[in-house]
Formats: sequence, C-alpha cells, structure tokens
Amino acid sequence: MLGRTYETQDCSAARALEIVGERWSLVIIRHALFRGITRFGDFQRSLGISRNILAARLDRFVEDGVMRRQPDAAGSAYHEYVLTEKGRELQPVIVALTHWGDRWAAPGDPPVVLRHAHCGGAVHQRTVCRDCGEAVAIDEVEAHPTAQRAPRR
Repeated sequence: MLGRTYETQDCSAARALEIVGERWSLVIIRHALFRGITRFGDFQRSLGISRNILAARLDRFVEDGVMRRQPDAAGSAYHEYVLTEKGRELQPVIVALTHWGDRWAAPGDPPVVLRHAHCGGAVHQRTVCRDCGEAVAIDEVEAHPTAQRAPRR
C-alpha cells in the first residue's frame, strides 16, 4: 500500500493528493457536490462503498476541513457531512477530471453532462491568464518556482 504523504515533494499538487488522492475520495466529493448527498447511509447506498472505507474517508475530510459533521437538518438522530468552502472549491477539479475521463478513460457518450443551472448550457473549463484574460494553451504554461522554502517535516 502506498503511503499518504509526499514528504520529499515541495509541490502543491502532491499536498492536495494527501487530502483527496485516495480511491473514493473525489467520488464522495462528487456526490456531495452534484447530487447533494450529505448522510452516511445515502453515500453508502449511492456508491456501494464499504462502511469502514466510507467512515475513514468522511472522518479524514472532517479532520482536514473539507467537510464538517453536523446534526441532521431534519432533526433526526443522524448526522450530515456538509462540504465546507474548502470542499466546494474542489468542483473545478471534479469537472476537469470528468471531462478528461470522458475523452480518455471512457470515450463515447459521456454518462453525465454537466450543465449551467441558469441557462442549461454545457459547462466547459479552460485555463485563463489571470492578468490578460486570454485562454492559455497547454504548451504555453510554464512552471516557475517561488522563493525557497524550508523543507517539510
């Protein structure tokens, strides 16, 4: 089994994978984002995931601030797992992975089309320069290291 951490990597992507890189993690978040699922039993039924795996992932999301555990809004004895801002900001990651999967992992008719709730148009992602607003092609992106940081412990 692979470890959870990337201590030797000074990379934000590697650090993000420490939180959401385990199998099932992004699928659970996808169900919370796009299906509005918040209860343990609903996640389990919808995904067919074992209880121990689901419990571990949800506990980890709470620990890492991706979700918060709160009493059920309907007042039942159950709890809800609600995405925090940190968790909701994974939406573009899920959208990008879905589009990549539609093209490369499961080509053909996509099983789900992501649409804009306001107008019904298909959602499309693109990389845009923050300064000039231009769309940036893959081969136009360069990685530049920032100031040196102390090594991770």
